[in-house]
Amino acid sequence: MTIKVIGSGFGRTGTLSLHQALERLGYGECFHMNELIADPSKMPAWIAAADDPSSTDWDAIFTGYNSSVDWPAAAYWRELAEYYPDAKVVHTVRDPQRWFDSTQATIFSPVMLNKIPPLMLEMCTKIVYSLFDGRIYDRDHAISIYEQHTKTVIDTIPADRLLVLDVRDGWEPLCRFLGHDVPDEPFPRANDVEELWDNVERMTGATREGAAH
Repeated sequence: MTIKVIGSGFGRTGTLSLHQALERLGYGECFHMNELIADPSKMPAWIAAADDPSSTDWDAIFTGYNSSVDWPAAAYWRELAEYYPDAKVVHTVRDPQRWFDSTQATIFSPVMLNKIPPLMLEMCTKIVYSLFDGRIYDRDHAISIYEQHTKTVIDTIPADRLLVLDVRDGWEPLCRFLGHDVPDEPFPRANDVEELWDNVERMTGATREGAAH
């Protein structure tokens, strides 16, 4: 197997919807943070990647997968695009203010961060929170990083290899970009705030008590 689609969008931009859409289109198992939560055996490999991306065995990390979305993989979109030169890049986006609000209710919630396993917290600190200089509660700063990330991806990846996608636009732009017929079913709508908390509670034992909604 090899990675055929690289998701470069930050978490909370519709990455789980894209994950389900790619699997529906035949891209096999798609790597998403939920996969790592369910099976943390590859967590040390991601921590090692944070320390030295240049020596990372990406094929080993992505064994069994041929597409990836969400963090931690999205933090290495540049390395992955170089390592898998034939892969297409899909960059998910949403309104920046709504994106920030969503992170505060979910993946950046102090309640969640205080209750996830230490190894996962270490990985997230090194790979995700470092992108924001640790300032994950600073709205203006986090949004500036979010917007600069999109600009950097657009400026770096050739236009014929990149799709900037708002998942609200449904199947048409994704299928046109990847060369697939549009499925006769609704585009996946997944991973709203409640669903994410349900997944985290089931996988880690964390509860949402005290979290923002």
